[in-house]
Amino acid sequence: MAGQGSGARRSATACLLALLALVGLVGCGARTGPADTASREIRALLDRHARALLDRDQAAYLAAVDPAYAPTALTVFRRLAKVPLDGWTYRLTGVDRTGTDRVTARADLGYRLRGHDRRPATGARVLDLTERDGRWYVTGDRPAEGAPRHLWEQGDVATVAGARSLVLGVGQTPERLREIAAAADRAVPAVSAAWPAAWAREVVVLVPGSLRGMGELLGAPGSSYRGIAAVTTGETRGGADAPADRVIVNPAAYGVLGSFGRQLVLTHETVHVATRAATTPSTPVWLSEGFADRVAYRDSGRTPAQAAPELRRAVLAGELPARLPEDSDFAFGGDAEALARAYEGGWLACELIADRWGEARLTEFYRAVGAHPSREGAVEKALQEVLGTTPEEFTADWRTSLRERLG
Repeated sequence: MAGQGSGARRSATACLLALLALVGLVGCGARTGPADTASREIRALLDRHARALLDRDQAAYLAAVDPAYAPTALTVFRRLAKVPLDGWTYRLTGVDRTGTDRVTARADLGYRLRGHDRRPATGARVLDLTERDGRWYVTGDRPAEGAPRHLWEQGDVATVAGARSLVLGVGQTPERLREIAAAADRAVPAVSAAWPAAWAREVVVLVPGSLRGMGELLGAPGSSYRGIAAVTTGETRGGADAPADRVIVNPAAYGVLGSFGRQLVLTHETVHVATRAATTPSTPVWLSEGFADRVAYRDSGRTPAQAAPELRRAVLAGELPARLPEDSDFAFGGDAEALARAYEGGWLACELIADRWGEARLTEFYRAVGAHPSREGAVEKALQEVLGTTPEEFTADWRTSLRERLG
């Protein structure tokens, strides 16, 4: 199962890092004087700090760090040696004086992975700095409240480069990381066959050491993702300039799956990466998740009864859904059986479109919904213009197909 986008469960989360070039200082406005001077000095400090990190110049890197913070900073420096960084940016959003010689800087950070990211992954950070003998030093660097941590803040990072993937892991065996890379490599051409539009045709996977670590990477309690094998981070704002996606694996839930289940998960998540530019706040979750499952199950030989067991039980019990799944039905951390029925219902809705109108119409419908300027009316308009039907007719057809396929 996957999460993507912005909103309650479709939040844009991401790891950070890249060529640190500070731009702007929101919050200082046109003021002049000590605050302006400090911001310029801090900007120069962080620029030097970033260059040293990318150049692997340990002495220059530590020159920007307060001695008390040096052990922590050096640990991060060492761990990042295994991460193929290609740029690091901070965009300051505010600087607050916390003392005569101390400031707290708020910034949006972004990093790119060499050979994989066209746009940086982004997130919010808070940096503490102190002034001593006329120079500024970093004394702390942490995620902003509710923002994700970096994988390298959780432990030593191991890296596996696949043919079409990059897998970064903490606390994982090399065999597990290679297996995940192989599954991601298989997923990319399968997704491209179903989604012919332009996309990166490669995927970055993060594998933390625990469920708690997964939650930290998403800026949320790990318990919210218990039983969820993986999620995809990203912003459903559409466009080629959207921040880079990351597939984040729950090692506990992923580890208990068989080979078919693991491949299904990685293919499903890769669909979210491929469709990101066409997925916007206008896209209902049943469509984004149903389409991802449609591609993942494609050519698998699984029957609807095998792939939708929870919904089949409901249909056999006379509890046929009255409507398509709503976004709230996909919330993590609640009723696991209800969540499964929501995914299965979205999948069978996309199956209905592909079977009755064809694969090409399904992708056209997906893009048409995402291109609408707002959620209101998006599905209705696409149903009419692309499929020549109405929400009422489509829902009735979907319910009939559930009886036929699952009854």
